[in-house]
Amino acid sequence: MEKLKFDANGLITAVLQDADSGSVLMVAWMNAEALRLTQTTGETHLWSRSRRELWRKGATSGNVMRVQEIRVDCDGDTLLLQVDPAGPACHTGKQSCFFTELDA
Repeated sequence: MEKLKFDANGLITAVLQDADSGSVLMVAWMNAEALRLTQTTGETHLWSRSRRELWRKGATSGNVMRVQEIRVDCDGDTLLLQVDPAGPACHTGKQSCFFTELDA
């Protein structure tokens, strides 16, 4: 934990990746408590910047993200969570939050 670089708001970027397919499912934020809960329970916990609260991914939808492994990038400011998704990652019902192509 001491090697992690949380931002001025106490947050660190978390990239959630499907452990089997390698697909990037979503990008979210974690604070130290969300990370601790994730490590303790094996389920992804995140920090909602809009609601300003902790949340367990899948708490209402059932689409829990079970964590297989957590990696940290070389700068210590981004986490990669390799997860086993129980369903779609996106609140829209899409498998990944990255379903929209940016037009040139």
